[in-house]
Order: sequence, then C-alpha cells, then structure tokens
Amino acid sequence: MIKFDVLSIFPEMLSSPLNFSLLKKAQEKGLISIGLHDIRNWTSDKHKMTDDAPFGGGCGMVMKVDPVEKALAEIKGTGGESQIILMTPQGETFNQKIATELAGKKQIIIICGRYEGVDERIRTCLVDREISIGDFILTGGELSALVLIDAVSRLIPGVLGNAESICSESFSNGLLEYPQYTRPANYKSWCVPEVLISGNHAEIELWRRCESLRRTYKRRPDLLKKIILSVEDKKKLEQIKLEDT
Repeated sequence: MIKFDVLSIFPEMLSSPLNFSLLKKAQEKGLISIGLHDIRNWTSDKHKMTDDAPFGGGCGMVMKVDPVEKALAEIKGTGGESQIILMTPQGETFNQKIATELAGKKQIIIICGRYEGVDERIRTCLVDREISIGDFILTGGELSALVLIDAVSRLIPGVLGNAESICSESFSNGLLEYPQYTRPANYKSWCVPEVLISGNHAEIELWRRCESLRRTYKRRPDLLKKIILSVEDKKKLEQIKLEDT
C-alpha cells in the first residue's frame, strides 16, 4: 500500500475529488491511503497564521517554514521510505516516468504552496523533490496534487480493473496511444477502420503500432527523440513522413 499525505491550508478542496471513481475504490480496497492535513493545525499563534510578509519587502505573502516543518516531523514515516514533494511551478515537469518512480514509494507527502510562494527554507531543507504540472500558474498546489495522486495511484497493481491497459496508454512506451473505436462500426457514415473488425489480431497490432507512430510524429515529434525505435518502426516512420510530403 502507498500512503499519500497532503499538507494544505485548504484540505477540504481535495476531499470530494478523492472520493470518486478509481481513487475511492482503491482506498476501499486498501491499495492506497490518503491523509489530508490542515497546516494551520501546526501554527502557534491564536490567529493560526501560515503566512507572513516577505523579508526585503515586495508584494504578496509567503508561507512560513515553521508550521510546515512541525507538520512534516509528525506525519513523516520512519525508515527513509517517505518522499516529500513541493508542488511548485519552478519544479521539474511531471510526466509518466516520474509517476512510475513515485509508485514505488511507501509514503508520498505533498506540500501545497499558496500565496506568493513558500519560504525558501522549505525548498532547501525540508523537501526531496519539487514538481510542476506545467508552465502555468495556479492559485495553489491543491489541483496539481490531485493530478499527481491520480497519475501515481493508477500505476499501483490492483487499482485498474485491467492492468494490461496501462501498457498501451499514451507515454507508457514513449509513444502516444493509437486511436480507439467501439460500436457501432458505422455511424452516420463515419466508419471504423476495417482492420479492427477483421479478427486478424496480428494485423491489428501492426496497425496500432503504426498509428501510435503516426500520432506521435504529428502531435509530439519530440517524444520520438527519447525512445529507441526498432528497424521496423523506423521503416514505418519513413513511410508516414513520405505520406505527408
């Protein structure tokens, strides 16, 4: 089982999304555990302040280091099996590779930033990793924490009904996923490719591989530079490129 602990000043933002669909079932099965923690519980003043004005002046407020440090000291497990993550636009961009790495952890503690940012000592002294979900700014780290939890959880054995589906998804093998179709085979003259209803599984697999290459080449050619292609893949890719010229 993997345990997620989320530190936030608005933990109620996460409770509803985490109790639907696969994440709810995964918790009920004991495959994952999710703890939501209000950082205010570790403040020491009567107003429960988690932020303060920045030294040196400037706009906005900065999240304080001491409540976060106290929360981590209480929540973090023993044995070095915890990974403490700060969700921040300045972090490394989240991807399937990182999700796979995190799926092997016993405990993931996620700190959700707010305001103008966090005290730099949180970054340098308390966290193991900084992660971003893209080059844009959100009002806080709660939504990005949900993205991380969802992406990591579905990689844990037993969470998905069909574990094999992970292998064919976009990014799992470095390519984008091939097109998918279901019934009816003909709808308003929009027809499913004949190969998919042929019953020839070898041909279907070849078609799917080719379409994954085609879709990746057209939509995310940068991904092709990061994977090792077989000789057959390279031949198919050259054909695809010729079709576009």
